[in-house]
Amino acid sequence: MKSGVIITIPLLLYTSFVLVCVAKECTDIPTKLSSHTLRFELLQSQNETLNTELSSHHHLTPTDDAAWSTLLPRKMLKEETDDFAWTMLYRKFKDSNSPGNFLKDVSLHDVRLDPSSIHWRAQQTNLEYLLMLDVDGLAYSFRKVAGLAAPGVPYGGWEKPDSELRGHFVGHYLSATAHMWASTHNDTLKAKMSALVSALAECQQKSGTGYLSAFPSSFFDRFEAITRVWAPYYTIHKILAGLVDQYKLAGNIQALKMATGMADYFYGRVRNVIRLYSVERHYLSLNEETGGMNDVLYQIYSITRDSKYLFLAHLFDKPCFLGVLAVQADDISGFHANTHIPIVVGSQQRYEITGDLLHKEISMFFMDIVNASHSYATGGTSVKEFWQDPKRMATTLQTENEESCTTYNMLKVSRNLFRWTKEVSYADYYERALTNGVLGIQRGTQPGRMIYMLPLGQGVSKAVTYHGWGTPYDSFWCCYGTGIESFSKLGDSIYFQEDGASPALYVTQYISSSLDWKSAGLLLSQKVNPVVSWDPYMRVTFTLSSSKVGVAKESTLNLRIPVWTNAIGAKVSLNGQPLKVPTSGNFLSIKQNWKSGDQVTMELPMTIRTEAIKDDRPEYASLQAILYGPYLLVGHTSRDWSITTQAKAVNWITPIPETYNSHLVTLSQQSGNISYVLSNTNQTITMRVSPEPGTQEAVAATFRLVTTDNSKPRISGPEALIGSLVMLEPFDFPGMIVKQATDSSLTVQASSPSDKGASSFRLVSGVDGKPGSVSLTLESKKGCFVYSDLTLKQGTKLRLECGAVVTDEKFKQAASFKLNTGINQYNPMSFVMSGTQRNFVLSPLFSFRDETYNVYFSVQT
Repeated sequence: MKSGVIITIPLLLYTSFVLVCVAKECTDIPTKLSSHTLRFELLQSQNETLNTELSSHHHLTPTDDAAWSTLLPRKMLKEETDDFAWTMLYRKFKDSNSPGNFLKDVSLHDVRLDPSSIHWRAQQTNLEYLLMLDVDGLAYSFRKVAGLAAPGVPYGGWEKPDSELRGHFVGHYLSATAHMWASTHNDTLKAKMSALVSALAECQQKSGTGYLSAFPSSFFDRFEAITRVWAPYYTIHKILAGLVDQYKLAGNIQALKMATGMADYFYGRVRNVIRLYSVERHYLSLNEETGGMNDVLYQIYSITRDSKYLFLAHLFDKPCFLGVLAVQADDISGFHANTHIPIVVGSQQRYEITGDLLHKEISMFFMDIVNASHSYATGGTSVKEFWQDPKRMATTLQTENEESCTTYNMLKVSRNLFRWTKEVSYADYYERALTNGVLGIQRGTQPGRMIYMLPLGQGVSKAVTYHGWGTPYDSFWCCYGTGIESFSKLGDSIYFQEDGASPALYVTQYISSSLDWKSAGLLLSQKVNPVVSWDPYMRVTFTLSSSKVGVAKESTLNLRIPVWTNAIGAKVSLNGQPLKVPTSGNFLSIKQNWKSGDQVTMELPMTIRTEAIKDDRPEYASLQAILYGPYLLVGHTSRDWSITTQAKAVNWITPIPETYNSHLVTLSQQSGNISYVLSNTNQTITMRVSPEPGTQEAVAATFRLVTTDNSKPRISGPEALIGSLVMLEPFDFPGMIVKQATDSSLTVQASSPSDKGASSFRLVSGVDGKPGSVSLTLESKKGCFVYSDLTLKQGTKLRLECGAVVTDEKFKQAASFKLNTGINQYNPMSFVMSGTQRNFVLSPLFSFRDETYNVYFSVQT
């Protein structure tokens, strides 16, 4: 077989999608290669035929010049032919007065997450991962390119030495560690990130040109020649952004010097392209992904006030895409989402620096159309990395939805819009996307295990996607980079402030945390009670005290009243005195001279509500997501997604009581070194090898002991039910029970009073006499025991064994089970959704690991 035709099946499957998707750029670059996944697979394959075919496939989608002619003066850009003209060119870009009336960021140095919160746990998991990574491994390819000794072992995945995107994660690591150090002041992390900056500085110094990357500068020769190369400016943006963050958050002056050296180098390269060819040639090259080059260059300009960085930032604004938004056309379908969202973020920086209102309008319109026509109930967007047609989301549901990078960048867009406008809707969006699109991309508390895509289809699992869960040292996808950043700055959008004689604080996210509010001379503690299904309120307490530095002064506390709550039922009090609550979607402002011990309490009602998928075709009108306050609830299921309810308005979704977790059990038996558990396998009860928590197999191995003994509603554990009459309800099939089939096997069927005799078991101490052992006897047939087999193996069917000699040792072994606490547990925000055919357990999406679920249900009434 010729090496040129060897290609993996997964690559063929992914390629088949990209070849048929309606993908576009602004010009004729082969757009399917915008997909990072496809690009990586192509580079790893030896199939030169396919590489050539994809790289030569042109997809012409010309954009009318009129759509973007006001964004850059094209006529002026053609004037420059020499050094003098080039100099005059960037001087013509005016640094207008900034609008200036923006809310200010609260420094991450002044915010600390509360250890009781899920956000703190996610932050700590990320901190553990950042500390696991080695400076020599991260700097390996940089040192190789610079011609320096490269000790240590290089990392794999997208960072391995032959990956064309190598170095991108290192840039993300610089940003993530800067944010994490500001959030924690972890000294070990500070030493590690400083050592990495120093190592990279040696590489840049060795180059002598300002160039710094993990790949050679010849990649930019290919980029400028419009030949195939994997997004070199994308990686440069990450490195530049990381260095800028190290300067801004950690005060590393060396990092800023390195960043300006890099910017000078690329200023020269872009200048030469325009001098030798044209500005159109430069814009043609921008159809390769460039990340947020405009964004970071605007930041460098805002620090240095050197106009050449402002001009260079303008040249990365990609006017053919921004122009579509400038004329307010929803024509983003077919574009690679994460190529273009960072360009909008950069456009926002342009507005903040220059005051150009057009760029404010661009980002507001962009946010509007994504929210209205291209987003899911999570707040996320994209399918297989691309935007699809507006309000056609129902047919995009699958495993490859919501690239994590897009959510990271959409949060930036909404954050900026909130700072400009103080509109609660942007803070509400931030809450939704952070809660449902970010918190769940970690695999529990395992450091370095994250996902690329967030599946939203029918019976999907985060573990079963094209990428699945990544690994700590051999993945390093783009979404690993944005992931470590997201979990390093969870505290950066809880609070915003306005300075002045009477400072104001805006509380936009309800996350347990503390703040040193320096401008007001106050310390603020925010405590959010754990949200549960059986108490439908979000309860928040703010406690204020005077800080050690400064004197408390009159100031205003602005509290968000989210759109998801009912302001009529909401309660807010100051030191026990009730306050008038404005309508949902506004801020409640409390202005006074605060003193130590002042306390504000909030009770925000939370209700179950449905939200239709963004699809205006009548055949998809019944497709609904289910939310509880800001939390997206998804159903435990591997296949079903239709639910018919006769009473949608009356108790069709009910909370799972607090006491139910103590009734959850997993029954196991031991065979040699292997532990087997009683499991629901396609509605038949079998023995399976004991699974890991967080898997679908763990769900199948968990049962609720249903008892009619009302004297034991709250028990310390399932052992308290020994001696009781019980039924076994599978964890993910509420309302169904284990019962005897006609052949004495055990099956899962709907519960009904008529067959109670086939499903009621007496839970007794194990007939083997061992501690912690139990047996199950059928109450209607004395002497009938639930029985496995003398020889256990995967898939052994359980049955009822009647009339056996109880003194027989082999029988005792097969009829006795160890009583364990259920491997799976109900999340405190779990509900039962009732239907005519079957019921579903609903839990927050962020709590799922490998379990299968549905985000949307076809709800029929």
